[in-house]
Amino acid sequence: MFKRYLPILEWMKVYDRQMFSSDATAAIIVTIMLIPQSLAYALLAGLPAEVGLYASILPLVAYTIFGTSRTLAVGPVAVVSLMTAAAVGNIAAQGTEQYLTAAIALAFISGAMLILMGIFKLGLFANFLSHPVISGFITASGLIIAASQLKHILGIDASGHNLLDIVLALGGQIAQTNLPTLIMGIGAITFLFWARKHFKNLLLNRGLNARLSDLIAKAGPVFVVVITTLVTWGGDLQSNGVKVIGDIPQGLPSLTLPSFDHELWQQLFLSALLISVVGFVESVSVAQTLAAKRRQRISPDQELIGLGTSNLASSFSGGFPVTGGFSRSVVNFDAGAETPAAGAFTAVGIALATLLLTPLIFFLPKATLAATIIVAVLSLVDVAALKRTWTYSRSDFSAMLVTITVTLVQGVELGIIAGVGLSICLHLHRTSKPHSALVGQVPGTEHFRNIDRHNVNTDEHILTLRIDESLYFANARYLEDRVYELISQSPAIKHLILMCPAVNLIDASALESLEAINARLRDSGVIFHLSEVKGPVMDKLKRSHFLDDLTGQVFLSQFTAWEALRTQKKAPL
Repeated sequence: MFKRYLPILEWMKVYDRQMFSSDATAAIIVTIMLIPQSLAYALLAGLPAEVGLYASILPLVAYTIFGTSRTLAVGPVAVVSLMTAAAVGNIAAQGTEQYLTAAIALAFISGAMLILMGIFKLGLFANFLSHPVISGFITASGLIIAASQLKHILGIDASGHNLLDIVLALGGQIAQTNLPTLIMGIGAITFLFWARKHFKNLLLNRGLNARLSDLIAKAGPVFVVVITTLVTWGGDLQSNGVKVIGDIPQGLPSLTLPSFDHELWQQLFLSALLISVVGFVESVSVAQTLAAKRRQRISPDQELIGLGTSNLASSFSGGFPVTGGFSRSVVNFDAGAETPAAGAFTAVGIALATLLLTPLIFFLPKATLAATIIVAVLSLVDVAALKRTWTYSRSDFSAMLVTITVTLVQGVELGIIAGVGLSICLHLHRTSKPHSALVGQVPGTEHFRNIDRHNVNTDEHILTLRIDESLYFANARYLEDRVYELISQSPAIKHLILMCPAVNLIDASALESLEAINARLRDSGVIFHLSEVKGPVMDKLKRSHFLDDLTGQVFLSQFTAWEALRTQKKAPL
C-alpha cells in the first residue's frame, strides 16, 4: 500500500554511493540550467522572477518522494507558464498582490485535481487530448510565447493573450524600440541558436569528450546570462534603457497557505483543469520516452499523484503551477541521473542560489531571459506536422488546424477546448457510421475478406456482414438501416451473420437495435446469427434476454458458421 503511493521506498532500498555520485553530478548540471529558466518562466507567467525559483525547490522534493520516473525534472515550463498568465490575467492585473494570490491558488487547485485523478485512476481523461490536438496546441503556444517575448527584445511595453493582440501591440510601440536592448537581445538569440548547432562540435574539436561537450553545449543559456549581465553592469546599460531583473529577495520562500476564496476557485477551476491535463500529458510523454531508453517503466496514475504533490508544494512555497520539463529532463537523463534523488539535489542547488546568488543577477537583462524563452519554445513549433497529418488523416488535420487557429486568435484556453471538442465530435461522427463490409471466404482458407476487394466464395442464401466498430448509441440506428437495406436488396437470403471481430462493446442502445434486427429478420423469414463475438461482449449478452430470443446461433468463428450454414442452409437451425 505505502509502496504504491511512495515510490521512494522502492528505489531507496538499493541506493548506493555510485547512484549518489551520478545523481549529484546531474543535479549540478540541471541546477545551472534551471536557474535562468525558472526566472524566465516566472516572467512569462507575469510573476516576479523570484517566484520561478520558489517553484523550483519544494516541488522537486515532493516529486522525489511521490514520482515514479527516475529522470523527469519537474519545475516551471513554457506552456504551463503561458496558461497561468492567461488564466490569472483574467482575474487580476500583473504586478498586483491579487495576481500572485491567484497564481498560488491555481497551483493548489491543479495539484488537488491531479492527486484526485491519481487516486481514482483517472489518467485516461488525458486520452481526450489527441496527439494532433496537443501538437497543434504546443505549436500555437510556442508562437504566442515567442511573440510575447519580443517586447523584451525590443525594450518596449506590449501585451496580449493571443497572437493578434500581441502583434498589434508590438506594432503600435515599435517606434519606441531601445537600440542597446535590441542589440543585446538579437545577440543572445544568435548565440543560443549557434550553440545548439555548433557549440558541441567546437568543444569536440578542442579535445573534450562527447558527453561533456554535449552537457556544456546544453548549458549555453548560462553563458549568455553571465556575459550579458557583466556587459550590462560594466557598461551601465541600465541607464541607457536596458531593463534588468533588479532586486530579487534574498532567502528561502516563506511557507504559506493558498487562498481558499470560493469565488476565486470558481474562476480558476476550468483553467486549473486544463493546466492539469496538459501538464500531465506533456510530463508523462517525456517520462515514458526516457524510461523506455533504460527499459524502465512509470506508473501514469502515480505520476498524477507525483505531479499533484509537486503543485501543492509549489503553492505552499509561494510558487505557481509546475510540471515535467522536456529539455531539463533530457539534460538530467544525459547527465546520468539514476534516481529521483537528483531532483532533490537540484532543489538544494536552487535553494542555495536563492540564498547566495540573487544579488549577482541584479543586472541580468530581461532581454536575455526573453531570448532564452524564444529559442526554447521555437523548438516546440512543428509546422511540418500539419503536412504529415493532412496526408494521413483529414479529420485529425481539421482538429489540429482548429486548435492552432483558435489558440492563435482567441488564446490558449479556448484553443485547447476547441481542439478537444472538435476531436470528440469527429470521433462521434466517424463511429456513427462505422465501416462495414460484406465478406466471403477466401478460397482454400478459413479467412473471410471484403467481397469488393478480394476474389472470394459467396452463397446466395448466406449473407455475412462484418462490422468494424464497437456498437453503441451513436451507431445503433445505422446498423439497423444497413441490415434492412441489405435484406431488401437480397430476397434469396435465408441466413444473415453479423461478424463481430472488431466489436469490443455493445451498449444498451445497440442491444435494443440487435433485438429489433432479430425480430424484423424473423418476420422476414431470415435467421439471424452472430460470429466471432469476444468474451467480454458475450458475457454482457448473457445477462440479457437477447440470446434466448435469437433465431440463430452464436458461432465461435466465421468459418464454423460458414461450414454449418452451407450444410444446413435449406433448413432452419
